Amino acid sequence: MALILSLQGCMAVGKTTAIKYLQQYAPYINISYESNSDVIEEIKRRKLNKNRYEDYVEIQKLWLMNEVWRWEQAQKYPCTVMDFGAEEIEFYTFNYPKSLGLEWEIEKALEPELKAVRRCMPDRILFLNASEDALRRHKEMDMTRSREFFEYYLTHLFPLKRDWFFNRPDVDILNVENMNPNEVGERVKEWVDYCYDKI
Repeated sequence: MALILSLQGCMAVGKTTAIKYLQQYAPYINISYESNSDVIEEIKRRKLNKNRYEDYVEIQKLWLMNEVWRWEQAQKYPCTVMDFGAEEIEFYTFNYPKSLGLEWEIEKALEPELKAVRRCMPDRILFLNASEDALRRHKEMDMTRSREFFEYYLTHLFPLKRDWFFNRPDVDILNVENMNPNEVGERVKEWVDYCYDKI
């Protein structure tokens, strides 16, 4: 069985920077970026609206099964690091409605897809953590991405995400508040190597 590791955290925390560092300094590790263009195109084609319950269920079916596909692709390699893995889509599926103050029924509506994605969870998760001020600074410094969803994510989803992931036995936490990009990359590589050496 392949080793699957995942980087977690808020938007703009430095996951992509860390992934690029791994690509340069840990070429023995397979990297899996979020693969979402096909799903986004299908959502647009079907004109689905994530703020309507029936459409949201259909949208999440697409996202959940996309993560199963990513996991299956990762099985071809001894070790894969994911920029968000299956744990992210499980979190989002339940918590996006909550962030809107909605109590939608999720578990039964998506039972087969959730069952499938829960078989694809990473072996370990590294949660990159930073304050809201630091995350906003990171976002403002990165002119390559628009991050239109950033403020909503930071304000409404990030607190739910911390509650969801903190204190879980499969989650390690790295505070990146005062680290430069190279330091974040080095620490992430140390964590990846430690996990990889244990298999």
